[in-house]
Amino acid sequence: MADMEPTDLLADAFGRIPALVEGVLKGLGAAELNRRPGGEGNSIAWLVWHLSRVQDDHLSDVAGTDQQWISAGFKDRFGFGLQPEDTGYGHSHDQVSAVQVESGSLLQEYYQAVQAKTLEFLNGLDKAALDRIVDDSWDPSVSLGVRLVSVLQDCLMHVGQAAYVRGLPPGR
Repeated sequence: MADMEPTDLLADAFGRIPALVEGVLKGLGAAELNRRPGGEGNSIAWLVWHLSRVQDDHLSDVAGTDQQWISAGFKDRFGFGLQPEDTGYGHSHDQVSAVQVESGSLLQEYYQAVQAKTLEFLNGLDKAALDRIVDDSWDPSVSLGVRLVSVLQDCLMHVGQAAYVRGLPPGR
């Protein structure tokens, strides 16, 4: 791509995550998706749900839009009984256990909805927008560019963890 702008780079990076999510979920049934390694670790379902929630929460915040979790009805469709603002951060053992799915299709659908909103937002940005301060509760304050990289890092880390869990032998 000639004359790549920073927003093009971010869109390309975020654009790689859907294939990773799809690859992690493909062909797995409820038992594999909900299995918690060692009985305590995060399941594939929880990891994919969490990365989707973080991306949804953080991108809707900086974009000033509604979260897909609420506005598109995913909270009710999943039916986990968690608070609407819950993204999984700091979850207890019981809260992680509450994230159970019958198949990967709803997880996939939710992530795709979040991803579509993310790319729509990124496509409307220019590089000057990346310097806008979006959170001044930190020192130094967090710019939009830094927040986007943070979300990207979180998504890649969690989809990598989900891939690792998928590769563990049963009973591990």
